[in-house]
Amino acid sequence: MFFTYLRRELRRRRKAALVVASGLALGIALVIIVSSVSSGMSKAQDKVLESLYGLGTDMTVTKAATAPKSGSTGRPKFEFDAKDSDDDATQSTDRVMVQGFQTLASSTVDKVGKQDGVAGAVGGLSLSVMKVDGQFKRGEFKQEGGTSQGGGRGPGGGSGQPQGEVRGGGASFDVNSYTVYGTDVTQQDLGPLTSSKITSGRTFKTTETNAKVAVVDSAYAKEKTLSTGKTVTVHGTKFTIVGVSTADSGDAAANLYIPLQQAQTLSDSKNKVTTVYVKAADSQKIDSVKSAIQKNISGTTVTTSADLADTVSGSLSTASDLAAGVGKWLSIAVLVAAFLVAGLLTSSAVSRRVREFGTLKALGWKSGRVTRQVIGEALVNGLIGGVLGIGIGLAGAYAVTAVSPTLTAELGSSGGGGGMRGGMMGGGGPGFGRQSASKALDIALTAPVSLSIILIAVALAVAGGLIAGAFGGWRASRLRPADALRRVE
Repeated sequence: MFFTYLRRELRRRRKAALVVASGLALGIALVIIVSSVSSGMSKAQDKVLESLYGLGTDMTVTKAATAPKSGSTGRPKFEFDAKDSDDDATQSTDRVMVQGFQTLASSTVDKVGKQDGVAGAVGGLSLSVMKVDGQFKRGEFKQEGGTSQGGGRGPGGGSGQPQGEVRGGGASFDVNSYTVYGTDVTQQDLGPLTSSKITSGRTFKTTETNAKVAVVDSAYAKEKTLSTGKTVTVHGTKFTIVGVSTADSGDAAANLYIPLQQAQTLSDSKNKVTTVYVKAADSQKIDSVKSAIQKNISGTTVTTSADLADTVSGSLSTASDLAAGVGKWLSIAVLVAAFLVAGLLTSSAVSRRVREFGTLKALGWKSGRVTRQVIGEALVNGLIGGVLGIGIGLAGAYAVTAVSPTLTAELGSSGGGGGMRGGMMGGGGPGFGRQSASKALDIALTAPVSLSIILIAVALAVAGGLIAGAFGGWRASRLRPADALRRVE
């Protein structure tokens, strides 16, 4: 009897049911669209962060660099000694420097790995190489940020390259600087190289712990016409290129990747690393893992992805704030309004059915039965609204994904050694701690709809139906059989 009466009333009052369902549908659709866009924002930000320190990395452990001593610029100093002071001499020299941080003992990696909540830890060494080629007379070349004197010309090697000054003689020279990252080839599932994919050749073998092999970034390979099989020379050591990698988003962490032991040898940093990349066993306990590392390993700086997320600015950050703030409250306001309107419309519909319900009570229907009938009708209206809302929401999310508006993420410095990486030629190393100028990354926005969002929409539809039914049921419970004699529908 319940379902027969329910089906008849819904068919007889299709317009009223559609009005109630439509109001709920709009609120539910807005929730789906806002939630899916927020999810897309989160994925876009994760993609930005992954380009900084690699997939699977939850935090890094570093030690802030010390300030230069008084009277020192902190820049590398080169000495040249021409064999013949009367004639120009062609010379070449390079300097390998640890980049961005103070070094940590390699044993720090093991200490970090033994902390509670740490699933994995791997060390890396970030280096900067400056190579100077040219003709020099006897004198001293010093990187000052100035220009060559004595009739020399400005340095080559591309835009943004450091310039120098020659004292005591003329010079004509080229300066080429690039970044090198020493990676632990036995644990390649952590660290900045994981944010790139091998597009030519291969990655390192686990047996190549001290081999003279290298993986080169595709952008740098194109600039310098490098490919697999060719060799590159770093501080007098030739490395055979075994692979070319391409960053998934943004810039690569380094121009050149070599085995960690080789990087330590080149920079005279035996058993040293600049960064420890950490993966937490439980992503929900990252803060406690961070606290444990800071407490048990003194003198280090622990930076998480959440710390870096605070430094993302640009349209990505603005859109994310709008989706999380304005979008959330707008969704709540629309839902509240939709539930309220549905409740009032249901209550109004019950008032117009006074004669009907009064007659049913006169025939023996109890108030509870009438109330259940009204709630059942309202619940079905809510489910219909949920179906419509899910359909509209999915269409809106699909439209956002199809258009894929481009958002810009500005990667700036967060200070305290925890800044984001901004460019290949900057003063910081791969991952956390880059001190260079900000860099803009373009990210295509998508609006993925997960099963959880659909379940939330269904729950809202049921809730809306129950709320509307509560309004109508309350009104129906107050009707008396005598009302049928005084009111006509």
